[in-house]
Amino acid sequence: MIVRPRPHWIHLLFVRRGSIVREIFTQQLFIFLLCCAVVVLHGQLFHWKVTLNSSPFSLMGVALAIFLGFRINVSYERYWEARKLWGALLIEARNLARQALTLPTAATETRTFVLGIAAFAHVLRNQLRDEPRDRGTTELLPGEQQAQVASARFAPALVLLWLGERLGEWRRRGQLDPFLSQTMEQTLNQLSYTLGGCERIASTPLPFTYTVILHRSAYLYCMLLPFGLVDSIGLMTPLVVTFVSYTFFALEALSDQLEDPFGRQSNDLPLDALAAGVEASLREMLGETPPPAPQPDANFVLS
Repeated sequence: MIVRPRPHWIHLLFVRRGSIVREIFTQQLFIFLLCCAVVVLHGQLFHWKVTLNSSPFSLMGVALAIFLGFRINVSYERYWEARKLWGALLIEARNLARQALTLPTAATETRTFVLGIAAFAHVLRNQLRDEPRDRGTTELLPGEQQAQVASARFAPALVLLWLGERLGEWRRRGQLDPFLSQTMEQTLNQLSYTLGGCERIASTPLPFTYTVILHRSAYLYCMLLPFGLVDSIGLMTPLVVTFVSYTFFALEALSDQLEDPFGRQSNDLPLDALAAGVEASLREMLGETPPPAPQPDANFVLS
């Protein structure tokens, strides 16, 4: 995620980081060169004058803009739902840690349990980003559980299972009232719901046909547009068409990034920072000093 103060409006016109210019530079260059060729040839293609004007492009542009706007909305909905799920994860992690620290008897060892909740956030991040499942869990999970997590396919579910087993053990030993253990089980269920929601987003991309239709429509529109404008605006055709294509290509590229909010592109969710925030919050509840919060890098990107 790009995290930076909002620049002055003049600087905002020329800022490069976050503008997706690098991702679409080759497409922009292709459209610009095509427009230059159309201007030089006066709209002729193999000695045939392409008889187009701006009228059909007005109708096509409105339809394409609506279609592209719908694509952006669907992608952002996935992004925002993912963010809400991680917000719910933080809330439920704090609730479960508070319950573990206050409800059992004083003789119950709860620090390992609370650190296991923090490990769940790290393991979930690792699964969503297809990274080694035990990354960041060295100080959070006991050795046996860490070995299981490292070789598991659905490692977050195993962490929840281990936490549930600890609750069952406390209940059997009389260290936790059965009624209160049900309350804590409900909180564990909410963490499981968060896990399932993240897995649903990660494993269900937008229909590929939808992406193909939008991609073809945007390219055909931008490739035909210079033939419809060359007779009316002449040498300004490359500038105008390149600007129009920037809008379409940039929005398409942005929607592709938002479609998978758990990746490592500039506009994806900062899962490292979110997982670190969960761990820091729980360590403070344990009376420990949490590590410093992650900061954006030199390019203002928070991972």
